[in-house]
Amino acid sequence: MYTLQSSACFDSAHFLKGYEGKCSNIHGHRWKVEITVAAGELEQEGQTRGMVVDFKTLKDDLGNICDDLDHCLIIELGSLKEKTLKALEEEEFKIVNVDFRPTAENFAKYFYEKMEAYGYNVILAKVFETPNNCAGYSGGDQDE
Repeated sequence: MYTLQSSACFDSAHFLKGYEGKCSNIHGHRWKVEITVAAGELEQEGQTRGMVVDFKTLKDDLGNICDDLDHCLIIELGSLKEKTLKALEEEEFKIVNVDFRPTAENFAKYFYEKMEAYGYNVILAKVFETPNNCAGYSGGDQDE
């Protein structure tokens, strides 16, 4: 099996509602995302002959997803009072609402699924919250 890996970064803030500790407060990260894609065979024709996919295309697609999250406040739906959310919106802050708790683990699955939607055979998505701490998602239920 052939694999390719690309990475991208974005800066954003989040908080974890209901967490007992520092992460319950709004704080920011320089998130790093690594995506690994695979293929059993290389392309046989055209510009991408001898490749799994073009690195530039892989990098650009991952970068587009990261750009949507760059320099924003990521909020789990329902985690802020309506009045607070309205005040942030009135100040014209860039807010991205997600339907999951914004943890590195959930973001790993988020990026995995987003890149799959682009048509990639993703085998692993890793999301680094700090240079030394990351979470990964490789698809499917591993609990069984």
